[in-house]
Amino acid sequence: MLEEYWSWDDTEIESVHDFIQWMFPLDEPSAVNPDAPILTRDDKTLFRKDPLLQSSMSRSLLVFLNFLGLEMRYGQVVRGAQFTKRINIWQSPNHNWLRITRMLESLRLLGFEKEAREVWNCLCKIHDEGYVSENSFEYWSEAAEGLD
Repeated sequence: MLEEYWSWDDTEIESVHDFIQWMFPLDEPSAVNPDAPILTRDDKTLFRKDPLLQSSMSRSLLVFLNFLGLEMRYGQVVRGAQFTKRINIWQSPNHNWLRITRMLESLRLLGFEKEAREVWNCLCKIHDEGYVSENSFEYWSEAAEGLD
């Protein structure tokens, strides 16, 4: 299932709404996808130990960052080559902002604190440049709590 999501183009990612819960699972039920996985304590422990799970999460992160117009460069999340093309994601509130919140929370829960911190640092820069509403930024701040 994840391999299929990783192969999607931006149009598919934009238009399908139930994949994000599989790429970035949480420890609480999804309000919009009753079939989404729910992380257990054992799952969280396993993600911190299993190289295949870690590799899958890293791949999901790279795919979603690319969709957002961002990329991981030398360990830092930065604007990517597609940022200008994907600027509509950043100009006004949309469902992708909720997806970003989920991504941050999932990364933290599953032991990807360094990556979550890098995403957070990039989001702060984008916010400082005048993108993203204060209300949405507050949600991201809560999802990133403890990463500073």
